[in-house]
Amino acid sequence: MKRVTSLLFLLAFSLLKAQNSLPQDYFQNPLDVPIVLAGSFGELRSNHFHSGLDIKTQQREGLPVKASAAGYISRINIQHYGYGKALYIQHPNGYTTVYGHLQKLAPKLQEYLKKKQYAKESYEIELFPEAGELQVEQGELIAYSGNTGGSGGPHLHFEIRDGSQQPMNAQLFGIDVPDSREPLIEGLFAYALDEEAHVNDSQKRQKLRLIPTSNGNFTTNEVDACGEIGFGISAVDQQDGAYNHNGVFRIDASLNGEQVFEIDFDKFSFAETRNLNRLIDYQYYQSSRKRIQKLFKSPDNPLSMYGELQNYGKLNIKDSLDYQYTIKVTDFKGNEKTITIPIKGRSSNEISKETPPPNFTLVEAGKNFSAKENGIDISIPAGTIYEDAFMDIQFMGDTVKVHKDEIPAASNFTIGFDISEVPAEKRDQLFVARISDYGKPSYSSTYRNGNRITTRTRTFGTYTLATDIQPPRVSPVNFYDGQWISNNETLKIQISDDLSGINSYRATINGKFILMEYEYKNNTLTYDFSDNVITDNADNDLKVIVTDNVGNTTSFTATFHRKY
Repeated sequence: MKRVTSLLFLLAFSLLKAQNSLPQDYFQNPLDVPIVLAGSFGELRSNHFHSGLDIKTQQREGLPVKASAAGYISRINIQHYGYGKALYIQHPNGYTTVYGHLQKLAPKLQEYLKKKQYAKESYEIELFPEAGELQVEQGELIAYSGNTGGSGGPHLHFEIRDGSQQPMNAQLFGIDVPDSREPLIEGLFAYALDEEAHVNDSQKRQKLRLIPTSNGNFTTNEVDACGEIGFGISAVDQQDGAYNHNGVFRIDASLNGEQVFEIDFDKFSFAETRNLNRLIDYQYYQSSRKRIQKLFKSPDNPLSMYGELQNYGKLNIKDSLDYQYTIKVTDFKGNEKTITIPIKGRSSNEISKETPPPNFTLVEAGKNFSAKENGIDISIPAGTIYEDAFMDIQFMGDTVKVHKDEIPAASNFTIGFDISEVPAEKRDQLFVARISDYGKPSYSSTYRNGNRITTRTRTFGTYTLATDIQPPRVSPVNFYDGQWISNNETLKIQISDDLSGINSYRATINGKFILMEYEYKNNTLTYDFSDNVITDNADNDLKVIVTDNVGNTTSFTATFHRKY
């Protein structure tokens, strides 16, 4: 007991020392409102770990965003998706702060950006100003908060990155997030990890019943098991002021008082982020939309956030022995929940085993796999999947089923279609479509090479060839043809495409390029008259050309009148 206590003290001291070595008063809250989180650092997202703090902006856009510390603007990245409008500040101490989903930049930065966008004639742009070109002081206005890019609602995405551009938990630097709540435990699961193991006479995933204890923690009924087993937990955290289910900071597990597993979310690299799919039970997530964090790992799992592991977190349960397994879930402020699981080692001759259907095909993770039929070919390179898997592969006329999206892919595999029998005049409108569970086709990035059309994807499922003959739809929102719009601050156009999706757009007034911002969440293009492209003509001819992903094009024209 004394040895365990000493180890825990040293661990806590080491963590405290590591945190205290980071600057604690260097960075400040980038907003003038109290920090309430919509998302936490390291939170489990679709195919990635969340790399920053999502700070709520009181359900509004346009809040002043200020430089968290002095430095210079090292990068401006404007894109339709992802972070939307984002700023990066390089600081003298080697760290970088990132501000994402912005509505617009501060005036001097906005002027700099617009000049570059007009020079390139593109809304999407990535800029790397020279050191000293755009200096900012701590607390200086740099932007206004928004909802651009992949944001699901108004908020500021805020990051701190180290000198290697690895994101770190901003709370490690003294950014204070009020949190007096304990983590929430949503589910507990047990797994049999080898062919001879069982949990409660089964090799299937077992959901265990959580029994509340008098001190607010949990225990379970006694688990009968034998062989190599592991556990998984579905847990979230809530900070003060919001009901969002955010990520936890740390999970520890011990067996009979000895630590066997540790993971904490204080830092990671973007190169490893997709390996989140090795941390979670991907199949369970795809069927339930709930993420189970596995408290064990495979030997080749490269995730860096694992700490102390014994036997990779896997437990070897012996017949006739008793064990106590304890899980502790902790948030950044030290609020915690524990689960105590009594385990009885018991061999069984009546194990319920999972066997793949006889028509499934074994795809080995370390070997190339290919199949071809009906002019359709599949190529799954070695290393595409993390573990060997039995997959449902079926060729059905002009459609191929490559299992379903319950096996994570680390990299792309290829599906190809022979189109030599398709008339030449119809080939340009072909694309590869992924068919949803509800039978709806969606565009999958498509490449043409002679008589072959292919897609490269990391999503297993059903794919077919589809044809898109309908051009995009374009219609005005805040004006009509021939209207006087002297009081308008903007021109708004709605664009949409029902099948292959929008690929590009371009707009001009009287033949001059105008910058239109595309917001895919509401299908609008917006031009701001403050750009001053046209300043002297009362009669103006607007032309907008929109192209979808197979090349269908719509050209929209209108005349408007305006006094400047």
